[in-house]
Amino acid sequence: MTDLVSYAIRGVPIGCVFALMAVGVVLTYKTSGVFNLAFGAQAFVSAAVYYETRVRHDWPIWLAFLVAVVALGPAIGYVLDRALFRHLRTAPPIARLVTSLGLLVAIPQMVQIWFGNSPAYNPLGIAPDPGRIFRWGEYALDANQVATILVTLLVVAALTVLFRFSALGLRMRAVVESPRMSELTAINADRVGSSAWMMSSFLAGLSGVLLAPLFAQVEANAFFTLLVAAVAAAAFGGLSSIPLTFAGGLALGVLQQVLAGYLPSDSVVSQGLRPALPFLVLFLLLLFWPPLRGIGRAADPLAGVDPPPPAPAATVRSSGMTTMTRVLAVATVAGFVLAALFWFDAFWLLLFTKGLIFGVIFLSITVLTGMGGQVSLSQAAFAGVGAFATGQLVENFGLPVLPTMFLGALVAAVVGAVLAIPALRLDGLYLTLATLAFALMWENVLVPQTWVSSGPLGVDVPRPLVGPVDFTDDRAFLLLCLVVLALVGLLVLLVKRGTTGRYLDALRGSELAAASIGVDRTRARITTFALSAGIAGLGGGLLASQVGRATPTDYVFFLGLFWVVMVVTLGDRSVQAAITAGMSFLLVPELLSRIDLGFLPEILNPADNPAAIASILFGLGALTYAKHPEGILELQTRRSIERVNTWGAALARRRSATVDASDGPDPAVANGPGGPR
Repeated sequence: MTDLVSYAIRGVPIGCVFALMAVGVVLTYKTSGVFNLAFGAQAFVSAAVYYETRVRHDWPIWLAFLVAVVALGPAIGYVLDRALFRHLRTAPPIARLVTSLGLLVAIPQMVQIWFGNSPAYNPLGIAPDPGRIFRWGEYALDANQVATILVTLLVVAALTVLFRFSALGLRMRAVVESPRMSELTAINADRVGSSAWMMSSFLAGLSGVLLAPLFAQVEANAFFTLLVAAVAAAAFGGLSSIPLTFAGGLALGVLQQVLAGYLPSDSVVSQGLRPALPFLVLFLLLLFWPPLRGIGRAADPLAGVDPPPPAPAATVRSSGMTTMTRVLAVATVAGFVLAALFWFDAFWLLLFTKGLIFGVIFLSITVLTGMGGQVSLSQAAFAGVGAFATGQLVENFGLPVLPTMFLGALVAAVVGAVLAIPALRLDGLYLTLATLAFALMWENVLVPQTWVSSGPLGVDVPRPLVGPVDFTDDRAFLLLCLVVLALVGLLVLLVKRGTTGRYLDALRGSELAAASIGVDRTRARITTFALSAGIAGLGGGLLASQVGRATPTDYVFFLGLFWVVMVVTLGDRSVQAAITAGMSFLLVPELLSRIDLGFLPEILNPADNPAAIASILFGLGALTYAKHPEGILELQTRRSIERVNTWGAALARRRSATVDASDGPDPAVANGPGGPR
């Protein structure tokens, strides 16, 4: 019993940190309707500033805390609200989610540019005497742990009072329900929203500074992983109750430490269950926790006043322009193939080949997000399933590589269908969080198993050999990838224009109306997930074969976030946009590496830091989604077509005027009403 209490006490400070982050997430969601996946990135900003001032420049604790948390935290929230989220209050939930994903991608890289690449080891806490130990009989906590507990209790109590007994709390809840209706009652929605974001961002900064001493160094990915535990605590509170959220974070922290104490560290169960516990808890809560049922489905009562979305570019394109576009597309592909066969060197050949492969993977996002209307953060996991399945089948059973890629895609499709069955209970944000939990469980629990990945070095996946054609030749393999991309793109177009695509369009509009005309939501959802996962798995097998190995680092969950951001930014309903995103994912960093702006500091020079700058550009590009949900590529295509149509109409009018002038004046007009004279 003594050991159990000791383990539980050790878990209380960790649970308080989970709870503090969860309360910040709930505060943002409760007051702005934005589920802020960038909360961990905001926490990383304050943690980095606190480390820079406290450790590297030896500032006093109070001054470093004042700058990193009290000043910087609310300032970030104010800027985000004024620049972004104020304009998203009436936007669809998917627009808010994609915007937060873009910030999650961009903010850590922006901080890293300022913070530098040197490791930030041994971060300090806020306790004046961190070595001091507080004892209660046989139990003890250090000063930082005690400070974390006290601060968390104070924050939770203050926010509970705010929302239950203050006019500001009532206004915040009214604004998130309907900002336009709240303004009809003389509530300043902009001011209330800014206050909420400043408070939430303050909590993010406070969480970051309190979290930092738990890690060996200040590093962005660690904050995001702990954010998932905080999301599980927020789910326990139904994304609304601050006391329940606090209880959920506390329970999760205690449970983790109890498991760590009782499970042997070298057992398979311990190595799998402990890191997966937050993800597993989140997944189960999303599926079965009653307080989450029905939350977040209400729409703004005045949403009907919004203008309709713009028409697709294809609908404003003339038949002649359509023919010209198709001819130009065929000529471009033919020119690309000829250049690849006779002009590209080995480096560019491999780069373009990998771009084609990512185009295949990104088409899976077109299916699920563009056609199905759902955001999945597990596409990298599905690609990994296809890659590792291909490698294991080839290595253990001696199967030929090319057919085995399609078997690996089938395995990924089955996994996607199995995931879709419990996810039928979820929609929108909850489905996105469930796919994130699955991706993290896959990466942290299954991938380390030797029967999946054969260890950290991965499993060999050779190039295909089909009769006399040896695809170890890079040019032959590029042609193979081009053929696969063309077939998958054609498949996606056929599905989009076929019965399944029409069913999905109906479900996107209104599930109730679609059900009334006989659309089977269950079948459509499972089909969409299976097809999307299968396409991603096929792309994963191609990528592994191109590299020669399927390794865990090629399919980490964070890459999946990048992929979603890129595809939705360019256009999630367009096959062309998915292929363009795949090529951009490889080409933009390479092109940036060739732009040497020597007058800039090394950390800001694209030639010296291309990956970070590309990440910032990709992340900030997602911020355009709220205003242009059709995507940048579709937007520019429609604008180009409209300009051509306007130019053509003007030319036709000038020609008509010229013809009329050359025919001379109308005799009846020239001679007047009396006729000829």
